[in-house]
Amino acid sequence: MTIDIVDPWFRTYRELGDVTIVGVDLTQNKERETYAVTWLDENEQQRSNRFLFERPRREYTLCRAALRVGLCSRLGCNNSQLAFGTSKYGKPFGLVDGIVAPITFNVSHSGKYGLIAYARQGRLGVDVEERNTRINLNDLSEAVFGPDEQADYALARGNEKIHLFFTLWTLKEAMIKALGLGFAQDPSEFQIPSRMRRGETTSIFEFPGMPNTRWKLENLSNSEFAAAVVHELVPATEDSSDSEFSHRRMIE
Repeated sequence: MTIDIVDPWFRTYRELGDVTIVGVDLTQNKERETYAVTWLDENEQQRSNRFLFERPRREYTLCRAALRVGLCSRLGCNNSQLAFGTSKYGKPFGLVDGIVAPITFNVSHSGKYGLIAYARQGRLGVDVEERNTRINLNDLSEAVFGPDEQADYALARGNEKIHLFFTLWTLKEAMIKALGLGFAQDPSEFQIPSRMRRGETTSIFEFPGMPNTRWKLENLSNSEFAAAVVHELVPATEDSSDSEFSHRRMIE
């Protein structure tokens, strides 16, 4: 199903096997925002109106509308058929005519950048962050990094230190979102593989205590923002080049 958008504010950012990452332009544009609102259902429009400030309202509206367009296109459904449910820990999933949709997705936005990740199956997490040096990176690193990560961070200098912080931060955030446990998962209790801490862009990972589930990590960062996507691998085909996903626990 192809949906024509006169002035699309989103486009494919990266294709990784069966995972598609869509970039969303969140810069101010009244015409786009006005059009995007028409894609939201009544509850979503009410939520949008409850934002006190323009920026978070714009980010929510443009990302939610882009998500709806993307899901309708991939699922071959009308927007009126599409709704959303949430898991025990608040992770959203799609419903078409009240039935769980055969697709997984995750959304993240920061400043003028938004990312939406889609996959046919398997748990999925994405995160994007502007590299904001106004926050206290050292204090945050102590709270969210494990011992080896803290050691690597302490050795880094200048821009390398900033980039390493946001690389680890986005990977950890995407991993927590993929796992779907929210704040129940302490980010300091697991560590990014050493190969990625040293600059490689992809790796395979297992959460401590979960040896039967493997995840593929991808660093999506560029010169403008830090970003990462994490998706679940099929246990029977755990090779790092594999891009298949498990049907299990799609909406946990």
